[in-house]
Amino acid sequence: MNKREFLKRFALLGIGSLATAKNAKASGKSTYNFDIRTMKEAMYYQAVKNKMMCELCPHECSLIEGQTGICRTRTAIGGKLITESYGKTVAVHLDPIEKKPFYHFLPEAKVYSMGTAGCNFHCLNCQNWEISQNAPKDLPAHEYSPNDLVRGALSYDSKCIAYTYTEPTVFYEYMFDTAVLADQSGLKNLMVSNGFINPEPLKQLIPYLDAANIDLKAFDADTYRKLTGGTLSAVKNTLLTLKDSDVWLEITHLMVPGYSDNLEMFRKMVQWLVEKEMQDVPLHISRFFPAYKLQDTNRTEISTMEKALDIAKEVGIQYVYTGNVRDTKWDSTYCHKCGELLIKRNGYTTEIKSLKDGKCGKCGVEIPGMLK
Repeated sequence: MNKREFLKRFALLGIGSLATAKNAKASGKSTYNFDIRTMKEAMYYQAVKNKMMCELCPHECSLIEGQTGICRTRTAIGGKLITESYGKTVAVHLDPIEKKPFYHFLPEAKVYSMGTAGCNFHCLNCQNWEISQNAPKDLPAHEYSPNDLVRGALSYDSKCIAYTYTEPTVFYEYMFDTAVLADQSGLKNLMVSNGFINPEPLKQLIPYLDAANIDLKAFDADTYRKLTGGTLSAVKNTLLTLKDSDVWLEITHLMVPGYSDNLEMFRKMVQWLVEKEMQDVPLHISRFFPAYKLQDTNRTEISTMEKALDIAKEVGIQYVYTGNVRDTKWDSTYCHKCGELLIKRNGYTTEIKSLKDGKCGKCGVEIPGMLK
């Protein structure tokens, strides 16, 4: 992929100019100067002797001068831990909220979505590996301040900013500063994340966070490690923390053949969700297509997804959806009490059918989420 192809794919040409509130013109060239004087100090780390101990995610990298962490975004420089992703946006789009996916939060909303390079997972099946598995300094990027992003969202009449495309945890400081400004400006903050973040940074972000979709990639510790390089226990802790907060939560589970499509493992996963009182958290079961290091792996069988849907409903999950499958029935929202069709979806086309003030128009039961 050459530079122009990269820019076209990840929106730094054309729609990429959205990010500067109609003032900036995307040139197709990197505008960020990698100078220590313009870099941002990380928020979560400790200096221990001659090492910088990162405390942002459970990897907790220990870095000597000049070393960069697993995420490719944090480097020990001059006795400090520096985040190299701050202000360096590689993708900006105005997306339908259903694409994130969020099905129970502001249906039909257009979301101002952004991301930077880097990730603290190394998923074998990553769809955005060109940006997630590269360092910020190695990719074309545009310098957009948090204020630029907020102005951009407002100028396009978006109700929300989504931190997405790669892993928001690795551009935590950039996300945090933007979220504070967005909150002050009346915008909602959405995070699409792998959930691999330490408790303290997450708790500091939560007051400014309105909704999160967390990838629960498997429900077996060994499988999680092989597929992502991360740990299941840390992601479970994130889910529990968000469940106990005021942040609206949805979960995505990608069924990768040979890794996370085991139905016995899936049953254990949804049983755990119900045991932890997350039966009303929408669950998106997503279909895998060959990508990155799993090019030779078959796509998920539709029959496997159908069985998973049945298991989830049998166990007690109230709202189960499919992803990467064009099916109006599986994508639509039905009342968990009476079965009334509430929201009809066809791809990213959404039609409100029988939903009134966040309640079922037929039986009157309140539907979980922010649907008013």
